[in-house]
This record gives sequence, C-alpha cells and structure tokens, in this order.
Amino acid sequence: MRRLLVIVIAATVTRAAQAQIAHQPPPQTEADAYTRYELLAPGSAKFKIIYEVTATTPGARYYFNPIRKGSVASDESVFDRATGKPLAFDVVGSAVAQAGGVRNRDTSQTYIRVTLARPVPANGGEGRMLIVKTYEDAASYFVRGDTIVFARPLGIKRNAVVLPAGYELIACNVPSQVLQEPDGRVGIAFWNDAPSEAPLTLRAVPAHGLHAERSTVQSRLSERAHQNREIVYELRQPETHAFDLYHDYTETRAGVSTYVNEVRAGSSVAAPHARNLDTGDELKYEILKGAQITQAGLPIRDVTPASEAVVFRFAPVPQDGSTRIRMYETYTDSVRYTVVGDELVWDRSFGRPANAVVLPAGWILTNSSVPATVRKLPDGRVRLDFINPRPDEIAVLITARRAAR
Repeated sequence: MRRLLVIVIAATVTRAAQAQIAHQPPPQTEADAYTRYELLAPGSAKFKIIYEVTATTPGARYYFNPIRKGSVASDESVFDRATGKPLAFDVVGSAVAQAGGVRNRDTSQTYIRVTLARPVPANGGEGRMLIVKTYEDAASYFVRGDTIVFARPLGIKRNAVVLPAGYELIACNVPSQVLQEPDGRVGIAFWNDAPSEAPLTLRAVPAHGLHAERSTVQSRLSERAHQNREIVYELRQPETHAFDLYHDYTETRAGVSTYVNEVRAGSSVAAPHARNLDTGDELKYEILKGAQITQAGLPIRDVTPASEAVVFRFAPVPQDGSTRIRMYETYTDSVRYTVVGDELVWDRSFGRPANAVVLPAGWILTNSSVPATVRKLPDGRVRLDFINPRPDEIAVLITARRAAR
C-alpha cells in the first residue's frame, strides 16, 4: 500500500511539473550582440554603454536586458534599429522577466524590459534594438595617479572601448584593434572568440598631440568587431559540388534599396531568394549576367560575358534606420568543393568575420586547417564555426570521410 501511495504521489508530482513546463513561455533568445563603452570624465566612474542586440524568440513582444550588479544605471533610452524610432521600456524585477522567458533564477536581478516595435517574425525573423545607458561603477573604471583604468570582464563577444578625449592607450591585455575616432579619441575593439569572458584591463594616460585628423591610410581601417555579415554554408553531397548558403547583411545607408551579390568566378548560382528579417517579408530579386550588369550600372569591376550577379531589392532604408536582410542561394563549384577518392574536400577562402560550414549527412570531420568550434546538430550533421577577428581572409581547407554504414 505504501509503495502504491509513493507511485501515485510521484505521478502527481510529475504531472504537475509537466504542466508547469507546458505553461512556461519559450526561453528568451538573442543574437548579434555588440557593446560599445565610451569612458566619461576620469574620476567619475561613469561610462556610456551603446548596446546593439537582436531578439530572436519567435513571437516575442518584449526583450529583457539585465542591469549589471554593482553598476548604477541612468540616462536609459532604447531605439528600434529598423526605423530609428524610440521604443517604450521600463525596469522590472526577476519575476516579470522569468514570466517573459528569462531563465535566470536570481530573484535579486533587475532588467530593462523593452517593448519591441513588432512581434519577432515567426519565420526566422528578428527584433533589432539599440539600448543606450550610462553606468556608474567604481570597481570597473577608476583612477590610479595620472592613469585611468578600465577593468571589466566582458561576456559579450564583440566589444569596443573608447577613451576620454586627450588620453592615449598604454596597456591592453586583450588582443585588440586600436582605432582613432573621427573626433580624435582613441578606441580599442575586439572580437572574443573564446568560450569564456574576456577579462579586459586597459590603461591610459593624458597625452598631447591627439587631434581630430583623418589618417592618411583611413581607407584601410575599419572596426572588425562591429561588422555583422554572417554566412552559413550547408554542403550537399560532394559528388554534386553543390552547397546551399545563406548570409545576413545590415544596410545602414539612408535611401539605399538594393543589395548586389557578385557570384565568385568559377561558381554558378541557382534558386536565390531573400527576406527582410525585421518584418519577415520576402524580397524581389533578379539575376544579371555579362552586359546586363554593365547596363544596370552595378558597382562591379572587370565585367566579362561570364560575370554573374544577383540583385536583391527592398524598401529604401529610412533616415536613422537600417535594414537587415537574409539571402539564400545554391552554388555549384567543382574546383573548391569536390570529392577525391573517398575524401570530401572543401577549399575556400572566407572574408567575413563570422563563417560556418555544415558537412553533409553521413560524413565524419577529419581535418580543418583553420581553428573552428565544432558541434553536432540535432539531425546528426557536423557544423564548424570560424571567427576571424582580423581584417583579412582566411583560407579554410576541410576534409571529411564517409561514415561506415
């Protein structure tokens, strides 16, 4: 009888737990996070944070941004990156955030709750926002003699820190780009490709001679961490030499309404399509070849009869806004993707900072010439992610062997 009672109680508890799980909202998910820290007056312990982040939970109407413990937040504002218009927000506690999909069980945590401009589209769409706030945190930003110190573990992968005007960088423990701002301030920027936080510590001292002058090599200088072009290659069986890909791009130039994708020489493209990730709307496109490219006035050099380009069209970018698009294509390239004997060979250079390759079903990864993080997807395929924080291309050579049946 006691054993039966235990079974009944256990079953009741299990059903109650299942019911609780069933009523839980989907977990909050996000992507493309980037943080810019602008250090304010030395001795103030204050720094301005400009935080770009994308809500990706399908159907979500809110996004919850945690307020870091030990920091005092002020001067908050939030904007929709698609339109540039302000978004409504308030500060809430842990219970509200958990009810909205946040999985952090720390009941003392507080959050900025952002009301999104529109529910996140269900077909892989996004809700992009810009969160601006000022933190006061004496443990992270302080003065030692004539030296200012910014010491803060950063969990976001893409970051930039801008020094106060008139200060020069003398030490930085995380490999970073050093880039001067148009107004003369000096900044550092980095992409942390490690799985842990970046324990950033930088030091700066007053300097003379820093002016708002354009560098003579300005055309070669760009912040890699702020670039957000991403591409995923999904390889078909190597005998076909074909692979599906999708790549994401954000257009920020007001009035621009087209994106031109030049097909790499030696490749051919098929089945292109695209959509606006902010709205989920499908975009119009056309494939142009040879003389058609020249007649359309596309910005492509050295056009030949074999040249090929895909032109995607979208609504003009609004002033102070931006448009995020995702483009899908199928390529065939018998030179860079092939099979030699029983070995799959992928040999292709990547220029974007974030690239991923998914092996076809039934293949075992054996070599990758460039470091990558590796994981097996739910469908059994192997995915490799490559992060290149430098402003150059990486030559990626991958081989795989067919799994025994």
